[in-house]
Amino acid sequence: MIKKLIKRILGVKKKTESPNQPAILGPNDHGINPQLLSPNAVRVTQTLQEAGFKAFVVGGAVRDLLLGVKPKDFDVATNATPEQVKRLFRRAFIIGRRFQIVHVMFGQEIIEVTTFRSTSADNAPKDEHGRVLRDNTFGEQHEDAVRRDFTINAMYYDPATRQVFDYHQGIADIRSKTLRIIGVPEARYREDPVRLLRVVRFAAKLGFTIDPQTRAPIQVMAPLINNVPAARVFDEMLKLLMSGQALACLQQLRTEGLHHGLLPLLDVVLEQPLGEKFVTLALAGTDQRIREGKPVSPGFLFASLLWHQVLEKWTAYQAAGEYPIPALHLAADDVLNTQTEKLALQRRIASDMRDIWAMQPRFERRVGKSPYKLLEHPRLRAGYDFLLLRCASGEIDQEIGDWWTDFMAADGPEREALLARKPKAEGEGAPARKRRRRSRSKPKETPAEGSAQ
Repeated sequence: MIKKLIKRILGVKKKTESPNQPAILGPNDHGINPQLLSPNAVRVTQTLQEAGFKAFVVGGAVRDLLLGVKPKDFDVATNATPEQVKRLFRRAFIIGRRFQIVHVMFGQEIIEVTTFRSTSADNAPKDEHGRVLRDNTFGEQHEDAVRRDFTINAMYYDPATRQVFDYHQGIADIRSKTLRIIGVPEARYREDPVRLLRVVRFAAKLGFTIDPQTRAPIQVMAPLINNVPAARVFDEMLKLLMSGQALACLQQLRTEGLHHGLLPLLDVVLEQPLGEKFVTLALAGTDQRIREGKPVSPGFLFASLLWHQVLEKWTAYQAAGEYPIPALHLAADDVLNTQTEKLALQRRIASDMRDIWAMQPRFERRVGKSPYKLLEHPRLRAGYDFLLLRCASGEIDQEIGDWWTDFMAADGPEREALLARKPKAEGEGAPARKRRRRSRSKPKETPAEGSAQ
């Protein structure tokens, strides 16, 4: 007290804290529950520390621990090089071109280990827009903190001492529920445009407010996402959609003007009564399953998001003279080809989407052996759930969904009774219409494309 009084009287300026020195918080200050940590992540930090290196749990795991949430993934940061890390663990693999990291494997769990990055990235290869292509320059811990994207992701936790090292007031931003980028926002977005999507995902998932300076350049710089490899955009979109707050994330994408080009025409679909209801129901169901810890199929999710584009093209091909089933396959080809260019949809996911879409006309054939054959389809459950979404959104009659619910739950005699009492579908028994001559060319786009079906 006396020293402070003397300094105040003499007018001595308060010593400025060095940006290289973090605020250090003990267990009583941060309140992290050690039971929420992965034993394997602790084992990795302990092994590195015993070998003479620094090692910390870092990034989103620390953020979640501070929020009292058990992290899904654990990352470790160290001053050991990738080669040094690899030598310490039996199952460790160096991956990555833009920045090398080490995957340390423990059964099904992977602990991602990164070496502290340097701030001197001036000589790193960049594209014409300023995006860093490769950067394997290692540095000190305080430099690594500067290189991380948001203040809430730039904290380090040492399981041995149970201390949190906070270089950029991340604790304060967590407590005020503020999402703030580290450094100059324009430069950080240009360096890695995927951060534009990460802002949206974290804000929606955590319920945080985006800092005004962090938010200001987003809409203007949105076109930079077009320069990011499609595979990286797909990975980020998948994280966004599997965050448990998918609907909130898509709404935030639209608010920030980031939805164009990621899921073409999705913004138009969400402005139409049937399309908006269908997508809202699909995303709400996905979010609920994730919150309950149930598995979610990416194929089902993307099939739902893109269904109304398929439906629109399907109708156009039939109007051009194509039969329903070939028309559906052509429509699916069109949509998937467009999306593969934008999002690099994996072949397995695209295959699941095709199966789900192709089953939809088969659900309407409720005569003879057709329903029994459909019961043997390996993707029946996904196709059936998709059918129920179509019913719930008002696209098709609820009676179809109810009939299949009863048919799947029934035994042999009950199924035969359902088949016997099923009324004829509209148009059933009518003479087949004359097929027009057609070419393999796509139907011309009309001004009505994108309208509700």
